[in-house]
Amino acid sequence: MAFTGIYTKKSGKQKRKKKMNNNLKNKLLIFWRGWGYSIVVALIIAMSFRSAIAEFNDVPTGSMKPTILEGDRLFVNKLAYDLKVPFTTYHITCWGHPERGDIVVFFSPEDGKRLVKRVIGLPGDTIAMSANQLFINGKAVTYESPDQETISHLPPDQRSDHIFFSENIFGKKHSLMITPGRPSLNTFGPLLIPEGQYFMMGDNRDNSADSRFFGFVDRNLIVGRAIGIFISLKRDEHYLPRWHRFFQGLS
Repeated sequence: MAFTGIYTKKSGKQKRKKKMNNNLKNKLLIFWRGWGYSIVVALIIAMSFRSAIAEFNDVPTGSMKPTILEGDRLFVNKLAYDLKVPFTTYHITCWGHPERGDIVVFFSPEDGKRLVKRVIGLPGDTIAMSANQLFINGKAVTYESPDQETISHLPPDQRSDHIFFSENIFGKKHSLMITPGRPSLNTFGPLLIPEGQYFMMGDNRDNSADSRFFGFVDRNLIVGRAIGIFISLKRDEHYLPRWHRFFQGLS
């Protein structure tokens, strides 16, 4: 009789457990029928939006200083030039092309990593540089006094260790920095840019791996145009926010 009682007790527990499992399955099934489809559709739409329309891009290096700092999170307009098939580099339609001076996000032709650089040369341009003096189609780019507001975002020690200019590429100005004494590829060319290709450079001229090293960038590798800084965090200071850089435009 004792054994029968134990068996009956265990059997009752198993039935209750089975009933609870069935109730849970029924609830999940009801939830899926009511919300599951909507959630999946919402996720697909969100992922497609990120892939084809707009996204955020983190900046891990200082190759675009003083314009962009490490820890900046950029807003990238993927509709700036064209509309692509989501999750691919294939164009559905195109309504514009990158211009000199645009800050763009693209896949490196060398290793496929996402990079942020400035467009310096367009298809058909001839690019050359002599001791950091840039020439486009035989014309010397002009340099002026730097934008003090842009430089003020850098730590004091970095301001003293570099030389700053405002580079004027045929009417489009942006800040750049030079590191005296640092070996760099500051003389090259002239180079003729092929059709469908672009020449990219970082604003931190002596500390940037760009088209001087990995070559021209195919149009299809360009993801979109970086148009602003969403948030900015100090990576070397426990990710403290740089409040003054939040929601700042880029040029």
